[in-house]
Amino acid sequence: MKAWTRLVSRGGVFLALVFLGGCNPLGMGFFTPICIQPWVAERMEEKMCIKNDYRTPVMPPIPAGYRPVCEDPPDKAAILRAMPRVARGVPYFYEEFRDNIEFTIEKLVDVIDPPRFFPLVGPAQLHHCHYKCTIYFDETRQSGYPFPFRCKARRVEVVYIDKDHLHLCASTPEARQAMTLEMIAN
Repeated sequence: MKAWTRLVSRGGVFLALVFLGGCNPLGMGFFTPICIQPWVAERMEEKMCIKNDYRTPVMPPIPAGYRPVCEDPPDKAAILRAMPRVARGVPYFYEEFRDNIEFTIEKLVDVIDPPRFFPLVGPAQLHHCHYKCTIYFDETRQSGYPFPFRCKARRVEVVYIDKDHLHLCASTPEARQAMTLEMIAN
């Protein structure tokens, strides 16, 4: 019995040293830090904070005799988000910067489709608004080790942005039924 007690106490001390030491990955229990790549936080922020970039807004019906125009060109933040990302560098080894950013925005398409049925929306018209955004900027690439250098060049990037939205159709129940029958026939 004395040997058994000694074995259990030594085993308990050994387990305490293993689980309470710094080598145990779960030594802090629930508060154990987990290694996450730096881009995960950026993707989560993009997903949670900037929701409306990939949503199609639903607008009220178009009044008779009125032709709506695309009045909301993309803002500078949306254009910068649509641009290719700057390469991830290692500080002092390789870094990239964009300075002196200028924008030009051209409207390419402003077309309204005929009414049709959209799931979860109902009968609506799709209003296409397409923009060509040209971005002029100074790109700087620099390194501090092993050979210090700085390369600065004027760059041009073109980004195409679609800002489509739906306009509901003010229709009678008979028109909705005809639209449903037309969809079934096709």
